[in-house]
Amino acid sequence: MAGTSNIIKNGDIVMDAVRAADHDRYLSALYAPADKRDALLALYAFNAEIAGVRDRIHEPLPGEVRLQWWRDVISAEGDAETGHPTADALRATIAACRLPKAAFDNMLEARIFDLYDDPMPSRTDLEGYCGETAAALIQLVAMALDPAAAPGFAELAGRAGCAQAITGLLLLLPLHRRRGQCFVPADILSAAGTTPEEFVKGEGGAAAERAVTAMIALAREHLNAFETGAPALPVALRPAFLPLALTHAYLDRMEKAGSPLSATATLSTLRRHWLLLRHAMRGWTPPLT
Repeated sequence: MAGTSNIIKNGDIVMDAVRAADHDRYLSALYAPADKRDALLALYAFNAEIAGVRDRIHEPLPGEVRLQWWRDVISAEGDAETGHPTADALRATIAACRLPKAAFDNMLEARIFDLYDDPMPSRTDLEGYCGETAAALIQLVAMALDPAAAPGFAELAGRAGCAQAITGLLLLLPLHRRRGQCFVPADILSAAGTTPEEFVKGEGGAAAERAVTAMIALAREHLNAFETGAPALPVALRPAFLPLALTHAYLDRMEKAGSPLSATATLSTLRRHWLLLRHAMRGWTPPLT
């Protein structure tokens, strides 16, 4: 029970961290059962921490050191506190929910890519990255919610994670281009008639637009596959997949934009609350709106 008390003790700090860094997941966590909410917020706070390493540490090697710190924290035995609220809440969550530490190690390994400016080589590499980050997070949240039911929906978590992650990368496209990062796979860019170097520099013209359109279509492909299976989700697991209600809306906004390169999309707080509430209460009954 010590682990559970640690989650609760750091609950307010962890909740505030998620609310500031990842408001969509914060809102979705509010629809989880009260006795599961601390665990979800601890997982979301950890994800926000490692996703934001490059924002806080601008050089790759110190960034890798920070990711290694998280590996050491997660792998450490015992229940000694680190003094870091998110780390302590995460360790308590892993212990209380019996979550597999290997999944966290894979997430941290995948996040090394974020620290460098190497282009994403291929669609397969992109989907693998999404699988180890967003999809793994969904599956871990599902395990925290219902460890017996979660394994049966691992494939659905993979589809959901790819849809959510690719959409998130499109939302961050202007930031990544300013940094010199290219998450649009090189094979998709080549098929569209441009290169990672041209794309990052804002060159490529119509070819760059075709590449982003292809990324939106890829996200939609995974989202459609998720939505086909989503009605079978048990009520207990719905909160893990709830952010996908927003993913659908973001993609709709992107597809209505004048240019695919202006792929950023915003949803009002009221709209986000409505979508989350609707799906939390009714589940997925396509078509989503």
